[in-house]
Order: sequence, then structure tokens, then C-alpha cells
Amino acid sequence: MAGRNVKSIRPARSAAPRYELRLYRHGPGDSEMRVYRLPVATSEDGEAVFVGGLRGAGLERFEPRILRMLRQQGVRLGPGQPGRRNTQPLDEESALILGLLFRTLAPMRNRENMQACVDGIERMGREEAAYWLGMVMHRRKPRRVLQALRIVLSASED
Repeated sequence: MAGRNVKSIRPARSAAPRYELRLYRHGPGDSEMRVYRLPVATSEDGEAVFVGGLRGAGLERFEPRILRMLRQQGVRLGPGQPGRRNTQPLDEESALILGLLFRTLAPMRNRENMQACVDGIERMGREEAAYWLGMVMHRRKPRRVLQALRIVLSASED
């Protein structure tokens, strides 16, 4: 009789943010990396939120360094097949750093400035990276925030 009023308890999904790295191979020498924040139990919609992505010359130039950063965090990316997506879970700190790195490098073309930005973002702590990424993702004019970040990082190298 006492068991009638007991509701079945389902394990709740964690409210902590979960992130995912998606690697796309479009063809030989043409790959793309994207970071997404996956939906959590408290979100209204069930869609993943784009955090940042990089493709082309920026990724080609810094791919070995990015892969080394991922290996240090325990993320192993296979070679992948053209036209197929390879997904790997990321911890929050790696996702913040990579998202900020991808958003900062995407429009850049100057190699010295790109190198200065990569060095500066790698040196950032978790809180500072979260601050800058939050500013970039939630401000009305994120390009201005990214420009300010690039100026700060380029000036700190001199």
C-alpha cells in the first residue's frame, strides 16, 4: 500500500553546460572545426548553440597547435572522412578557449597578429576567456568587442 504513492524518479539532466566539438572534412585539405553548446535541462529550446568555428587558412595554419591543445585535454580527433561529421565532447574550459579563439581568428588575415592572438588567448585564464566570449556572444555589436580583444592581444605582444 505504501508503494502506491511513490512516483518513479527519473535521473535529471545536469544544468551545467555541455559542449561539443564538431569536425567536418569537406575534402582533401579542407576541414572545419566548430564548437557548440548543447541544450541543457533548463533551456527553452532543444537546439545546440553555435559558439565559434574556423575553416580555411586560419584553421590550416593553427590546426597542429589546436590539436595539441585538444590532446592535452584528452580529446582525440580521428582523421575523419570527407563529407562526414566527427563529434567529440569538450569540457567547459576547452570550449571557452576554442570558441573565443575561433571567433577571434575567423576574419583575420595578418599572420603576425593571428599569432599574437593565439598566444594571448592560450595564456588567458578560464574566467577571462569566459568574460570575453560572453561579451562576443551576447553583445549587440560583437565585432567591436572582437576588435578590442585583437587590439589588446596585439599590443600585449610588443
